[in-house]
Amino acid sequence: MGVDYYKILQVDRNAKDEDLKKSYRKLAMKWHPDKNPNKKKEAEAKFKQISEAYEVLSDPQKRAIYDQYGEEGLKGQVPPPGSGGPGGATFFQTGDGPNVFRFNPRNADDIFAEFFGFSSPFGGMGGGGGGSGGGMNGGSRFPGGMFSKNFFPSFGEGGSMNQGPRKAAPIEKSLPCTLEELYKGTTKKMKISREISDVSGKTMPVEEIITIDIKPGWKKGTKITFPEKGNEQPNVIPADLVFIVDEKPHEIFTRDGNDLILTQKITLMEALTGYTVHLTTLDGRNLTIPINNVIHSNYEEVVPREGMPIPKELPKKGDLRIKFDIKFPKRLTADQKAGIKRLLAP
Repeated sequence: MGVDYYKILQVDRNAKDEDLKKSYRKLAMKWHPDKNPNKKKEAEAKFKQISEAYEVLSDPQKRAIYDQYGEEGLKGQVPPPGSGGPGGATFFQTGDGPNVFRFNPRNADDIFAEFFGFSSPFGGMGGGGGGSGGGMNGGSRFPGGMFSKNFFPSFGEGGSMNQGPRKAAPIEKSLPCTLEELYKGTTKKMKISREISDVSGKTMPVEEIITIDIKPGWKKGTKITFPEKGNEQPNVIPADLVFIVDEKPHEIFTRDGNDLILTQKITLMEALTGYTVHLTTLDGRNLTIPINNVIHSNYEEVVPREGMPIPKELPKKGDLRIKFDIKFPKRLTADQKAGIKRLLAP
C-alpha cells in the first residue's frame, strides 16, 4: 500500500471523523515546524505527512480510493471508483488510457489554517513568506513565534486549542401554521437554497428539500432546528437553520395555552331563557352543547378535553371555553318594560 496514512495519523482503519480530528489536532501541534526549531527538517517532513494523511482520510472519496487501491491509486496509477469530484482531485482523459485520478496534496500550512481557523496570522508576518509553503521555508508566521507564551499562554504538550472556526449566527424563518395543523399535526416540505464548498474552498449553489414534522399541540414560538444548513464558507461552521412556528388567525377559535376559546353572539332573550351551542371542532366533529343556566356577561361554559392536544401528555387535551357576547336591545317600548318588570319582580 505504500504510505500507511492510518499509521501516520495513529488511528485504526475504522476511525470516525471525530477520531481523525482529535489525532490530527494533537500531532499537528506536536510536529509543527515552529514548535521544533532544533529539528526543523524532521518536523517539516512529519508535519507534511500528518497533513497529507488527514486530507486523505477526512475526505470520503479519497479515503475510499486509498482503502481500495492504496497510495498508488490516489496518485494516478489506477482509475477511481467514480468520475468527477471537487477539492484537489481532478479527472482527465489521457492519450493512452482511461480516466485516471490525480491526487495533489494541498499545502500543509493551508490545511492547518483551515482546521484551526487561523487565517490572518498566516502569510507575510514575521520572517514567513506569503502563499503556499511560506511558513516552512521562511521561519515563523506568527508574531513572536507561533508557539510563544504570548500567543498561546496556556498551551502545553497535552493542551487544547480553543481558537477553532467560529459558528455563523442562526438563520431564523417564520413557519406559519393554521390552528387545524397545530391541532392535528402535519408535515411540511420546504425547499432551501444554500452554498456548499469543497475542500479547496470553492462554493457552489445547491437546492435541498427538507421535511418539517409539526407535532399535535405545538405552540406559537416552537423552534425546529436543522443544524448547519446555512451557507458553507472557509473557517466558519455553517449556521443552523431555525424555523419558528407562527399561528395563523382562525375564524372561530382563539387559543389560550392548551385551551381553545369560542365567543358566541347571543340575544338577551337567549341569555335569559337558554341557548344551545352548535360547533364544528378543528378535527371536523360536530358538537352540540346545551346551556340551561342564565348567561351573564362574564359567564363561561367549560367543555373538558375539547381544547388543544398537550404535546408531552398525549392524548390529553386542554379545555374548550365558550364565552358569550350578549346583544342587548337598543330600545324597549313601555309595554315591553312593564312586561319585563312583571317577569323579573322579586
